[in-house]
Amino acid sequence: MDERPHKRLKSMDEEAAAAGRVPEEIDDSLYSRQRYVLGDGAMQRLAKSNVLVVGAGGLGIEIAKNIVLAGPKSLTIVDHRATEIPDLGTQFFLTADNVGENRAIASGPKLAELNPYVRVEADNVDVLTPEFVTQFQCVVLTECTLQQQLEVDAICRTHTPPIPFMTSDVRGVFGSVFVDCGPGFEVADATGEAPREVLLAAVSQAEAGLVTTIENRMHGLEDGDRVEFKEVAGMVELNDTIHEIKVVDPYKFSIGDTRGMSEYTGPSGRACQLVRRRRMEFQSLEEQIATPTLLTTDYAKFESPGLTFAAFLALHDFEASEGRYPTPGSADDVGVFGKLLQARLGSDGELGDAGDRLVRQFAWTCRGSLAPLCAALGGWVAQEALKGVTGKFTPLEQLLCMDIAELAPIADDSVDPAAFAPRGDRYDMLRACVGDEVVARLANSKLFMVGCGAIGCEMLKNYALLGVGTGDAGLITVTDNDVIEKSNLNRQFLFRPEHIRSPKSEVAAASVLKINPDMHIEAHQHKVGPETTKTVYTDKFFEKLDVVVNALDNVQARLFMDGRCVATQRPLLESGTMGAKGHVQVVVPFLTESYASQRDPPETEVPYCTLKSFPSTIDHTIQWARDKFANLFELKPAEFNKFWETNGSPEAVFAALSEGDCGKSFDPAGLVLKLVQRRPTSWADCVALARVKFEKYFNHKARHLLNAFPMDATLADGKPFWQSPKRPPTPLEFDLANPLHADFVASAARLFADCYGVAIPEDAASPEALAPLVAASPVPSFEPKASMNIVTDESVKKDEAEKAKPAIGAGGFAEVSTAMQEAFAGRGLDPAGAAPALANAIFEKDDDSNGHIDFITATSNLRAAMYGIAPVDRLKTKLIAGKIVPAIATTTAAVSGLVAAELIKVVIGAKVEDYKNAFMNLALPFMLLTEPGAPEKEPITAGRTYTLWDRWEVKGTKETTLADFMKTVESQYGVCPLGVVNGTSAVYIPALPMHQKRLTKPMHKLLKPEKGAKYCDLVVTFRDDDSGGDVKGPPIRYFFKGAAAQE
Repeated sequence: MDERPHKRLKSMDEEAAAAGRVPEEIDDSLYSRQRYVLGDGAMQRLAKSNVLVVGAGGLGIEIAKNIVLAGPKSLTIVDHRATEIPDLGTQFFLTADNVGENRAIASGPKLAELNPYVRVEADNVDVLTPEFVTQFQCVVLTECTLQQQLEVDAICRTHTPPIPFMTSDVRGVFGSVFVDCGPGFEVADATGEAPREVLLAAVSQAEAGLVTTIENRMHGLEDGDRVEFKEVAGMVELNDTIHEIKVVDPYKFSIGDTRGMSEYTGPSGRACQLVRRRRMEFQSLEEQIATPTLLTTDYAKFESPGLTFAAFLALHDFEASEGRYPTPGSADDVGVFGKLLQARLGSDGELGDAGDRLVRQFAWTCRGSLAPLCAALGGWVAQEALKGVTGKFTPLEQLLCMDIAELAPIADDSVDPAAFAPRGDRYDMLRACVGDEVVARLANSKLFMVGCGAIGCEMLKNYALLGVGTGDAGLITVTDNDVIEKSNLNRQFLFRPEHIRSPKSEVAAASVLKINPDMHIEAHQHKVGPETTKTVYTDKFFEKLDVVVNALDNVQARLFMDGRCVATQRPLLESGTMGAKGHVQVVVPFLTESYASQRDPPETEVPYCTLKSFPSTIDHTIQWARDKFANLFELKPAEFNKFWETNGSPEAVFAALSEGDCGKSFDPAGLVLKLVQRRPTSWADCVALARVKFEKYFNHKARHLLNAFPMDATLADGKPFWQSPKRPPTPLEFDLANPLHADFVASAARLFADCYGVAIPEDAASPEALAPLVAASPVPSFEPKASMNIVTDESVKKDEAEKAKPAIGAGGFAEVSTAMQEAFAGRGLDPAGAAPALANAIFEKDDDSNGHIDFITATSNLRAAMYGIAPVDRLKTKLIAGKIVPAIATTTAAVSGLVAAELIKVVIGAKVEDYKNAFMNLALPFMLLTEPGAPEKEPITAGRTYTLWDRWEVKGTKETTLADFMKTVESQYGVCPLGVVNGTSAVYIPALPMHQKRLTKPMHKLLKPEKGAKYCDLVVTFRDDDSGGDVKGPPIRYFFKGAAAQE
């Protein structure tokens, strides 16, 4: 063992790191997804924090990895232990070459690679003195004795200010977490949820003033929430005041005495929820040992958390007295351990069935460590550390004890201890938990993972530690058609800066082989979907698999994979994250429902008229701005280019237009003419075009609305037209001295220049450079349009409101031809050559150099100003416009650990009650483990039901007719088919007279199978005995030429 003190430092700038400086600005290209979870205030506090992690085993390295990815000022990891071969089964930064080296020092350089902004130090410190501990703003212990935990907690609590302290451990299939953030800990944001804004319909004058929301819109508030009132009419005393609320029902809440206030008039006003703050009082570890406060995660094992906490204390007692851990299979050790547990529980009586089982399982497995549990708790504890240094989210109160005991043996006389004994290999830690047979099953498993992003990288790491796919028959196939971006590096820890723009699946596969070189892994870049079902990911491919794992980021792909797994009867592990929230769903053939069985309600679509003319929230203005970007710089340029590609040279187009003999491809001629007429040829032209757009969007638009609906306009029932949620617009007068106005002109002009290929002079976007160009730009005057149709009906859809204009008549085409020829001449374009193509932008939210988000931010905030809506910064605009899913490494790690635990259950063929779906929110914090729902039984006829997993089979011959097929179904399954459908083709519909002739035709002629096809899956309907109508049955797999089902 290397006893020499050693430190490893890596930072973005060595001198800056040595001086202790932090980046002045947050690197959005790296941290963008995390910023949406934590916020800039928390990120800045984190960047000034120094964190200590003690213990570089499986759990400690998980915690350290997640913290480094998050971006503190520094992380110090210390450990006095030397690397041993079994460490490789839980510690992914150690290799066989590190055996004999200090675990922390060997891991330090790899931790440092994760984040160039974090100073990483590694030491072999053994004694944790007050002088050493108090250097840090957060301290996390793993693999420490109880005495060490008590001593360090006391140091942290008595420091001024108190240092947040966490201690955690994983022993076998059991884990524990303790959090002590000290007395008087201030939580700046308890939930991290975006504050709600409630539109008001009424406020009563009463001792408990009652606030009612408009149009039965639920307020979503909770007792104790604080709200600030804005824009209230009549009861103006409410404006800019803050009140604590009490919920009355989903549409009403009370705010206290309003009897002395003026009478409310409305609907008007908003109640804006304030961020939830909280002051928390934590007890010491010593106090919590006496009276533990435990978080319950699995109500099917209600007694388990208390028993598990006592078991960890008993294990410390056992080690203190025996100098070792219990030996698997030793009845004497189980007896001693049980008595120690009883003493910790303060009971001399029987422990009960649950207690007896836990004693045996804990004593049997405690020499091991389950890697998935290290991952799950590693994500959880790392998030607690981030809470401690930032005040963002609510810390754990104060103990979490959980187990995955479903994987462990009952540990009675029927179990052979030799199967769990160490063999001196990297799987000893796993073997001690699940036995040698399960280790072998994992090694020979065939697994298909779709997606190789954040969850995918974490899952691959878990597979490596578990030895999945390392056996002769084992194989992991992973596919992802995406490439690595810089923003991925904050969560997808298998990637490094040098991997940017490389395929995710290839890099991840190569990286994970460094963790476990014995893995058999194939990396694909295919997108799963109908296009690969018949070529790559066929039924035959799926039927060879043992399990499928989704690591996807969109519902459409999840539903597709769910359908494929149901059709091929393969187990599926589904998971996902959003910020601090995560879920895991286990889908097992015939035992559980599928992913598609439960669907979230569809998102409420914003009415077209709201986006077009009557926005009331910043989301509306951002969507409008995003649509404007698409229309100006994506859709119109693409249509312009397609017009010329389809219709030929300008001379040919002019001739065709003049003759009026034009097909549908000439319909966009009017749009093309406008784009040619306004085509800028200089930067000054681009600025002038942008200035005109400002006037049109933010002045003329408002004046048109107010001209159509004056401030005193009323509805048919006499109520004011301009009432909440409608906001009357205010025309904006252009002022280059206003930074927002200047930003719009600069960003729009830049995008027009990119579109038309105009060179942009250096420093052209500065206000000084823009001033003379703006002053010289002609601005059209406002002219009211009497015939302007403004949609106010919220039921009208966009396609209805924006119906295609009638085709240009022959005379109109001739006029367009003349005008287009003049425009070509005026712009110096050669009609004999090819029309100059436009560069249509492809929206990219993560490239800050392209100006896309700059334009959308300026456009959205100008529209917000026009309607009196509070603006938001560029970061929030990017989140909404880019439809970004907030993400953080801690949640990803926790979710992946739970998925890996369920993977082991799938491999061993667990009972349905042993599987666990999971729902978590690390911000609260909250975790719920539940048994998966059973598949719903669908009736066909009286006494005959089926589930989504059922598939009937019928073997045919070349002579089998449709009538023969239907008789076979009736004889095999007791019900007679009515209709038969193959894909999108109706094979037999009894109501269609011509289909009666098909009954005598051979099935292979009706189905027309592709060459080499052995079967096809048919959708068959049956008669409902009760209603007399049709009911759907399970799919029927029809085999051609008598091919056996197994073929």
